[in-house]
Order: sequence, then structure tokens, then C-alpha cells
Amino acid sequence: MTPNPRQAELLDAVRAQGSLSVEALAERFGVTLQTVRRDVKLLAEAGLLARFHGGVRVPSSTTENIAYRQREALHAEGKQRIARAVAARVPQGSSLLMNLGTTTEAVARELLKHQGLRVITNNLNVAAILADNPDCEVIVTGGVVRHRDRGIVGEAAVDFIRQFKVDIGIIGISGLEPDGTLRDFDYREVKVAQAIVSQSREVWLVADHSKFMRPAMVELARLDQLDMLFTDAPPPEPFPQLLQDAGVQLEVAP
Repeated sequence: MTPNPRQAELLDAVRAQGSLSVEALAERFGVTLQTVRRDVKLLAEAGLLARFHGGVRVPSSTTENIAYRQREALHAEGKQRIARAVAARVPQGSSLLMNLGTTTEAVARELLKHQGLRVITNNLNVAAILADNPDCEVIVTGGVVRHRDRGIVGEAAVDFIRQFKVDIGIIGISGLEPDGTLRDFDYREVKVAQAIVSQSREVWLVADHSKFMRPAMVELARLDQLDMLFTDAPPPEPFPQLLQDAGVQLEVAP
């Protein structure tokens, strides 16, 4: 499903609190209990929320990501705004490394009119999008293709990326925790992303507002390894101070 604006706000509220009662959600959004129950039922059936007696909570937290098609629809407007902001900053004729994620795929769509790009990626969706740009050379890593999202993982992908040193690495993540760690769910995916970080002269993180405070199992990097963070809403506490201390430039997409 593609959540409507109220449902998207409901998801954000539950993620911020961990769990909420149906009554609290009805009061917060000024709607009836019946409306909230209907929204919750749809979101739970889509795997975006888990129901318990009298309320809802975030589904399984640290071990498994939301399914790709659900992530693709979630916060799509915010991801598009992030992508436009990133594309405006990418110089013509630059070299990029891009990893897995629906936000990096949104960035790829916004780069279709750029000229002279050379993009190395382990994301077959990114490669397919940018293949439509005749002024962009696309290089795809070797490795194992995951059927669920067309991501390429494994040691072959890591070894391939280590051959390059690019201008900008553009990475997506699953969660950014309040200790300043960037996290994801699949350690094989993380190994590839870590190679991208190490082989990029600048590292740009693209993350919509739902990624803040979201736990995941595997540490990918720390904030002080980034140069820029692009997001769609001002980060909550304690991230403004963490970003300042780490010297990360923040851009909130208009």
C-alpha cells in the first residue's frame, strides 16, 4: 500500500514513541476510533505496524527490514525532495559510488539529465535507471544478486569497489541511532557500503526523517565519516549537536 498523509504521520508517531494506544492516536489526529482502527488494520496488513490489544507498535525492530515494495512507497515525496537536493549538488562530469536503497534510486532518477557522469553501483535498480542517460557511464559490481531488491552483495562486490576512488559516495541506510552510528540489517550489504565509504573522497548520506532513532543490527559507519547529510525534515535531538560535533553539513530538502 501507499500510505495517505494521515497514515504516514501515524507511522511516524508510532516510530517516535515505539508504541501508542488507539485512543491516543485518535486524539492526536482528531479522528474517530473507527478511523484509526481502519488505518491501523491497513498498515498492519502491509507489514508497517504490529497490532496488540488496544494499540500498535513498531514491527520487529533490529533484525529485519521492511519489504522493498513497502519501502519504495513509504515517504516517497520526501525521498523525491531529497533526491532533487542531491542532484543539484552533484557536479557535471563527476564520478559516483551509489549503494542500495529506495532513496538512492530516487537520486538516480534526478540524475538523468546530468552529463559526463561515471557511476559505479551494486544496485541493479540504480543501474537500470541511469542506463537511460546516454551521457552517463554505468559500471555494475559483480557479486550475488538479492532477488528481493536487486541489490548485489558479497566479497566480489567489495573487491570490485576497492579498485576505484571516486568524487562522491552516495549511501542510504536503514537507521541512524542516537549514539551517532549508521546502521543496516544485512552484514553483507554493510560490507559493500563500508567499501563505498572508504573509496569516496566525499560521503553523502541520504536519509528521510523516518531513519532517525530507528534501530538496526549492523553498524555501517559513524557520523564523523560523513561530509553531508540530506534529509527531508529537521533532525530530532540529539542529532543537531551530533552533526555539528562531527562536522557534517546538513541539508534539509525544501
